[in-house]
Amino acid sequence: MTESGFQRLKTDIFQLLDDGLDPRLTYHSLAHTRDVMQQTARIAETEGITDPEILLLLQVAALFHDTGFLYTYKGHEKKSCEIMEKTLADNMFNTPEIATIKNMIMATKIPQSPHTPFEMILCDADLDYLGREDFEKVSDRLRVEMMNYEIIKTEPEWTQVQVRFFESHRYFTCSSQRDRNPMKMQQLEKLRQKV
Repeated sequence: MTESGFQRLKTDIFQLLDDGLDPRLTYHSLAHTRDVMQQTARIAETEGITDPEILLLLQVAALFHDTGFLYTYKGHEKKSCEIMEKTLADNMFNTPEIATIKNMIMATKIPQSPHTPFEMILCDADLDYLGREDFEKVSDRLRVEMMNYEIIKTEPEWTQVQVRFFESHRYFTCSSQRDRNPMKMQQLEKLRQKV
C-alpha cells in the first residue's frame, strides 16, 4: 500500500468512525483512535522499528482496532477484525499481513495478551494514557462511557474498578515500562487513597 493509499484509507475510516460511533462512546471515540495511532508510531520509533512495511501494518492495526464499536460493545475486537478484513479484501495486503494485523487487534482484548513485539506495541499504545499527565481527563471519559452503558453505576464502584484494572495491567515494551510505568504507579497510589 502506498502512502497516499494509506492516507485515503485513514480518511475513510476516520469518517466512518466520526459518522457512525454512538455519542455515548465518550472514550472509545475517533479521538481515541487518533491517539492510539500517534502512540503506536511513537512507541515503534522508540523501540527501534524502522521497517516501513511493519510500521504500516502497525498503523493499519491501530486504525481499525476499535472499529467494532460501530456495531457492538462486547466483543468489539472480533468485529474490528471482520471490518478490517472486509475493507482490505481487495488485495491491499497479503494473507500473512492480514493475519498479523488481526493478531495485533485481538491482542488488545482485555486482559491484553500480546505474543509478538508488534502486538506489544499496539497494546501499550492502546493503554498509553494510564501513565500520562492527561490520565484523569481521559479516564473521566471512560467513566462517563461506562456509566452511559450501565457497566458501572457509582463513583466508588468506578474507583474500585480502576484500582483492580491498574493492579492487573502491565506495559509490555521496554519504552512504555520506562516512560509510562512510573506515572502509572503514582496514579494507582492516588486511586488507592480514594478507596
